[in-house]
Amino acid sequence: MLISESNQKAIKERFEELKNPVVIQYVESSLECQTCQEVRQLYEELTALSDLLTLEVYNLYADEDKVKEMGVNKVPAAMISDDSKKDYGVWFYGAPSGYEFATLLEDILMLSRGDSGLQEETKKQLSGLTSALDLSVFVTPTCPYCPAAVHLAHQFAFESGMVHANMVEAQEFPDWASEFNVYGVPKTIINNSEANSLEGAAPENMLLEKIMEVVASS
Repeated sequence: MLISESNQKAIKERFEELKNPVVIQYVESSLECQTCQEVRQLYEELTALSDLLTLEVYNLYADEDKVKEMGVNKVPAAMISDDSKKDYGVWFYGAPSGYEFATLLEDILMLSRGDSGLQEETKKQLSGLTSALDLSVFVTPTCPYCPAAVHLAHQFAFESGMVHANMVEAQEFPDWASEFNVYGVPKTIINNSEANSLEGAAPENMLLEKIMEVVASS
């Protein structure tokens, strides 16, 4: 059991706030993925704590067409959505463990209530986006500042169909992290360019300002 009985009780109490169904679509592989089985177990234990949660599991190779449609080429990967199974751009690459488990819970609650929780001015500016933005937030499970950075990126993604946001567990994807010279976390990479990056847990207005700066220069 990965989630202790005491934590299960606390999570069930939080899940009493759930309003609408939430679906987790998880992609794994039995090849070259040391953490996939454990991550799957975590999602299984979590979704068992509420009738409003559903887990769908896909294999990177056996379900090739579905996985290609989802745009996944790295595992373990999970997309958090509602019962429409729409891709809101709320993704986890690697284990949402340690401090990042709190992010997963917050994202589930956000999807269930159908509200990003962002400030009205932020929502207004995001509604005006006309070009796609990709946010990859690199984290480690022991980083206490990382959950805020990841959840904020996921809030932006849920609010705007033009934004896609990944949590990337840097230790599980060292090549990905190395590509963007990730030596400290959290580090947010915008549109796969280290030149467009933010280090640390930036507040909402700072992330919005950086995004608008990137949009203006593209």
